[in-house]
Amino acid sequence: MKPPLFEYHRAGSTDEVVGLLAEHADEAKVLAGGQSLVPLLSLRLARPAHLIDINRVADLATIANGNGNGNGNGLTVGALVRHRAIERSDVVRTANPLLADAVRFIGHSAIRNRGTVGGSIAHADPAAELPAVLLALDGEIDARSARGTRTIAASALFEGFLTTSLEPDELLTAIRMPAWSTGTGWSIQEFSRRSGDFAIVGVVATVRIDSSGNVAEARLAFSGVDQVPVRATAAESLLAGATPSDDLWKSAAHAAAAPLEPGGDIHGSGAYRKQLAAVLAERALREAHDRAKDAR
Repeated sequence: MKPPLFEYHRAGSTDEVVGLLAEHADEAKVLAGGQSLVPLLSLRLARPAHLIDINRVADLATIANGNGNGNGNGLTVGALVRHRAIERSDVVRTANPLLADAVRFIGHSAIRNRGTVGGSIAHADPAAELPAVLLALDGEIDARSARGTRTIAASALFEGFLTTSLEPDELLTAIRMPAWSTGTGWSIQEFSRRSGDFAIVGVVATVRIDSSGNVAEARLAFSGVDQVPVRATAAESLLAGATPSDDLWKSAAHAAAAPLEPGGDIHGSGAYRKQLAAVLAERALREAHDRAKDAR
């Protein structure tokens, strides 16, 4: 099929994008990598009267140390940064190895060459990797409109299937990650039927250990188990201060999966997804701990 008719705007600056969104907010879509939007247009599931192309807005395509909170720690990634750029960036690998690792699971290399960080977050597919990473790490986004710029925490961003708290006239301009703590290990575990497919279930985890080798902090989030990415806060509390062991990873993984109520589809039942979540969470916690030991 072919997309419906729309008026095409090729923006040259963030100000121009914001102005166009202010003028056409309820009738406009932003085009970045197009890996999600173009298929929706072709299937006529999206019918914007105005399409705003941001691919020439250079200030949206930067990677920088610092999360904008007054120090040089953390990481800020512009919305237009390609997944492939994240994958190859030494800055990202040093500042946030979980983010660098996660993008390798996104589709195939051709998709990562075009797909963007901001597009993945704004599209808010609950099976996608980056929303789960942002949630697990307490990341934030910057959203700009004609009214100004506001910061939205990941915990307040994802509201439902393909739905965020971004207003129609707001442009996601950057994601911000907090500083990566010394002694932290990470893992991302997924299961999919074919390489490059969205995962049936995915898990991202970090484990930070203290000087005595106990768990100082753990973070755990799921993708593919609900209408939004899900943070396993009960399991995180169980892990804090505990002595690492195989039994600990197993009990924490089951505590994380216990409250989940995933739906079923042609790829697997809800019960199957719940069991898979527990298995993957246990693997993720164990690998994150192993990496934490190596990082000390």
